[in-house]
Amino acid sequence: MGVSEEMIRALVHGFYDRIRADAMLGPIFTAQIDDWEPHLATMCDFWSSMLLMSKRYDGRPVPAHLKMPDLDRPHFERWLELFRSAAMDQCPPDAAALFVDRAERVAQSLQLSLDFQRGVLPPLKAPIRAG
Repeated sequence: MGVSEEMIRALVHGFYDRIRADAMLGPIFTAQIDDWEPHLATMCDFWSSMLLMSKRYDGRPVPAHLKMPDLDRPHFERWLELFRSAAMDQCPPDAAALFVDRAERVAQSLQLSLDFQRGVLPPLKAPIRAG
């Protein structure tokens, strides 16, 4: 697969360049982030921990994202769209697929966590009953 710290750094920086230029997500991120360098370093640590098992990331993303009450599914979909594009531009195909798979899982988990914390739960399905 060949994921390296250098690849992670290039992807993170390229992705957040796209975020900052995006009409939907740019204003949300710039309202929350005063100094981009620490955020970018944290995101590099996150991806390093996720893919290289470096254990450098020890953050808590849910509380940070709960500060943005309007953050919802269309924002996560756009985030993934930009991430996919950046991964395909910055990484070989196998590595891009790995990054995208993990990003999709992160987005789903974060969305579910935010919904739970906000009291928005998916409808319960009827229990499975034997014959």
